[in-house]
Amino acid sequence: MRVTTTRAAGRQPLRRLLLCGAAIASVLAPGIGAAASDAYPPVTDARLANAASDNGWLMYRRDYTSSGYAPFKDINTGNVTKLKVAFDYESGLKTGHEAAPIVNGNMMFITTPKNQLIALDATSGKVLWKYVHDLSKVGLKTICCDVVNRGVALYGDDVYMATLDNYVVALDAKTGKVKWQEKLQAPDVGYAMTLAPLIVKGKVVVGVSGGEYGARGFIEALDAKTGKMAWKTHTIPAPNEPGGDTWPKGAYKTGGGAAWLTGTYDAETDTLFWGVGNPGPWLATLRPGKNLYTDSVIAMNPDSGKVKWHYQYTPNDTWDYDGTNETVMVDITHDGKPYKAIVSASRNGWFYAIDRTNGKLIYAEKFAHATSVSHFENGEPVTDDDKRPTVDKEIFTCPSFLGGKNWWPISVSPETHMAYVPTLHSCMTMKGGTVNYKAGLPFLGESFKVVHDPDNKNWGAVQAIDLNTGKQVWNYESALPWSDGTLATAGGLVFSGSADGYFMAFDAKTGKVLWKSDKLSSGIIGVPTTYRVNGKQYVAVWAGWGGGIPIWGGDMVPEVMDIPVGGHLYVFSLQ
Repeated sequence: MRVTTTRAAGRQPLRRLLLCGAAIASVLAPGIGAAASDAYPPVTDARLANAASDNGWLMYRRDYTSSGYAPFKDINTGNVTKLKVAFDYESGLKTGHEAAPIVNGNMMFITTPKNQLIALDATSGKVLWKYVHDLSKVGLKTICCDVVNRGVALYGDDVYMATLDNYVVALDAKTGKVKWQEKLQAPDVGYAMTLAPLIVKGKVVVGVSGGEYGARGFIEALDAKTGKMAWKTHTIPAPNEPGGDTWPKGAYKTGGGAAWLTGTYDAETDTLFWGVGNPGPWLATLRPGKNLYTDSVIAMNPDSGKVKWHYQYTPNDTWDYDGTNETVMVDITHDGKPYKAIVSASRNGWFYAIDRTNGKLIYAEKFAHATSVSHFENGEPVTDDDKRPTVDKEIFTCPSFLGGKNWWPISVSPETHMAYVPTLHSCMTMKGGTVNYKAGLPFLGESFKVVHDPDNKNWGAVQAIDLNTGKQVWNYESALPWSDGTLATAGGLVFSGSADGYFMAFDAKTGKVLWKSDKLSSGIIGVPTTYRVNGKQYVAVWAGWGGGIPIWGGDMVPEVMDIPVGGHLYVFSLQ
């Protein structure tokens, strides 16, 4: 049967929201509604608080710490060689597939490029229902980079997706029927949403993309039951707000600061951590000052959105280094002193540990070739003026704007006390230019070229970092860029996928490759997850090449342009 509802042109009451606008459809497979209803356990606040020990995978990075770690041992270092494909699902789409498969009970929820949401039986791959968001009237010309989506959030009996045309859509998880949808911003003027939402205290929290178009970033929380806005926090403060004096007059209106990756929540201190992206325009000489809160992690009150504190990774960024990368909550001991920390591998090439109670730097260590941020003074990063481009000066610096690590998430293991970091070896030339803001057009003011890191013969790596020190423990080098997130398990394994289409399991302690899949249909950039149903563990990942590397890095690594495209979800289990 086909369930049809509609999309409103703005923020309207629910009864009107479902009666006007363009059609959006969900398709329910025959005869599965009752079975799904019987098998679907509600996702409560208590289950989200204890998601780390759940048999499913209930949120983007598994739990509120953003750990990317599961305590499952069924698949382990002793038997991982027996891992085989249990089922696969083909999307039919030829662009980048980046989403994390989300699992509750025996239901899996996957998203595709261009905002399709599919519910599957988590053990067989049978399609239960499919929702296709109507993008027919949207140009998608201001989407960076690729028309991707990174997954859903679950709460109660509902599933939530953020869309490329700036809607948050709530659907019945058992049937795919749309319950509400809320428009946050007009499309095609610089704003989009590609992240997986985060549920915190009954609110759906999302952030926008658009830093390359001068969109003024924001993070917004919606009531999970109604879609009504609870709060909205702009990441670029106005002149009368804290941090507003770090911008030239009027620059905040087009200041960038997109918040395009999912945040982290600390229940102990009731704090929401969220990363903020690059300022606009790229050329920093056009906007002197620190440009808060770009390239920062901000700590917020989840009830109001008020900023408690911030830490800026790259002040007055002119290299597009962002600060959106996930912040993972860990407890560490550094120089003999215990800390409650958040750690992040920044695009600028430094691995940061920050005290999550007050925003003070604990340590920063290079994990990639990094020259733009040269050192630290009084706990703050210092940038090299010689690496700053102007309209009269071309510079060479490392890493490139693609970063020492891009959006691909790290994972951490409490057994090894290590972080597992997908790494990119690239540098760039960059030169300033002129630019004027116009809504919907790129707002850069710089030209650039990504080039090979002269200090490394390879383009990518997966490395393990000691969380107490920030120092590298092991390193696996890759000839091609490594652009997949990592998954750590209690089985002593780290899973991640390669650009040339192999899903791999590493020994978490040593980095030895213990298992490698047969060659899959495409390169892997999807976030891997794992779950258990009826006592059996599965590992799931999208293969579907795309995203930023082929768009921006095709010249640097011609081989990536020959990688087959097309989305396949692969689910593995012991056979």
